[in-house]
Amino acid sequence: MFLSVFDLFKIGIGPSSSHTMGPMVAAAQFLDALRDQPFRASGLRASLHGSLAFTGKGHATDRAVILGLAGLTPETITRDAAESVLAANRESRTLTPEGLPELAFDPDCDLRFDYDRTLPGHANGMILQATDAQGDVILSETYYSIGGGFVLTEAEMQAAPDIAAADPATVPYAFKSAAEMLRMAAQSGKSIAEMKQVNELTRLGDRELREGIDRIWQVMRDCMDRGLEGRGTLPGGLSIRRRAGAIRERLLAERGTNQAAPHVVNDWMSVYAMAVNEENAAGGQVVTAPTNGAAGVIPAVIRYWLDHVPGASERDLPTFLLTAAAIGGLIKTNASISGAECGCQAEVGSASAMAAAGFAAVMGGTPEQVENAAEIALEHHLGMTCDPVAGLVQVPCIERNGMGAIKAVSAASLALRGDGSHFVPLDSAIETMRQTGRDMADKYKETSLGGLAVNVPNC
Repeated sequence: MFLSVFDLFKIGIGPSSSHTMGPMVAAAQFLDALRDQPFRASGLRASLHGSLAFTGKGHATDRAVILGLAGLTPETITRDAAESVLAANRESRTLTPEGLPELAFDPDCDLRFDYDRTLPGHANGMILQATDAQGDVILSETYYSIGGGFVLTEAEMQAAPDIAAADPATVPYAFKSAAEMLRMAAQSGKSIAEMKQVNELTRLGDRELREGIDRIWQVMRDCMDRGLEGRGTLPGGLSIRRRAGAIRERLLAERGTNQAAPHVVNDWMSVYAMAVNEENAAGGQVVTAPTNGAAGVIPAVIRYWLDHVPGASERDLPTFLLTAAAIGGLIKTNASISGAECGCQAEVGSASAMAAAGFAAVMGGTPEQVENAAEIALEHHLGMTCDPVAGLVQVPCIERNGMGAIKAVSAASLALRGDGSHFVPLDSAIETMRQTGRDMADKYKETSLGGLAVNVPNC
């Protein structure tokens, strides 16, 4: 199945691609289905299951459902519009999406967190229903938010394996594994980014591709800049202070003193990543890379490359992001990018592998070195749990993005010191991640029922 660079890198809002953006996307799809119904709806209901229930409050899933059912989408939403909709709903207990009558929706009784029943298709399940004037259900649909803002209905979830198995080679370089990717690169003489670009151009024009990539980086950089300027505490009740801005000020003050140790460059990478994830935690605009919880890794490595590596230029951004998207597509297709499915190895681990590949590519790496860089980064995130304290995308998530960025650059640097040959193939690391996620206890997969979430005081 072809995954575009714009599937992996989506513009949306924080704090979670699977718990905030996904439910909002599902609600928009439900509204579309409701508009096609011959019956007149009078009310709406929603129930959240599995990880969406356990960490939904901390991940703002309840807000996302209300906003989505009101007709707002992650790509276009603004903070002011969101607050206006939520305030109106608190006052009227109704929602008025475009093209539909006023619909009753009281979150206190129509939005249910079901902690007892996990739906069979995925850990992130939700059921949306519309009712008539008598309260009878006239439309019901089950949705699964499978990570990175991707959403599937119950029917789509069941059909997904068959669709993937029957998927024809609809693009010139339809590699489904890293081994196929390297073989196609060798046969064609093209880089991974060049093959990915050819695939993208079967669906959109060259100018549209370039402008879209520029837009992705602009939103990433704007998010980072806002985070570097931000001060105060993050919402949610843990009173976590924003630190990125203050750390950057200290780093800037040390410049030119001839006293900074070489390892301080790691602090720059961390502060870039933390700035993005502090903005994400505050509900700001962010780019899934490939998820919100891991949104800081790739922008941090790009910023490190542009601002700290001699000869770096934004004209090579397509090479970075197209290469990263190729690796992300392999991971999503063959394993997962969902913390609720495979733990944080699937989020920050995937992001670190994507960033390592992109960085290796713009540093002149061969396809074999790029694949090696991705493998090293992913291998050394294997087994990482997703255990957010209080269900918030803050601890350990914000710092973890900094560590993911540092690992990505280290992995790429190590790979570039070799000739691309190595012992563990990327495909093996991806399959190991999938198996590890399958065997990992649910309490360590974005439920806040284990790990740091139960061993650190929440107040």
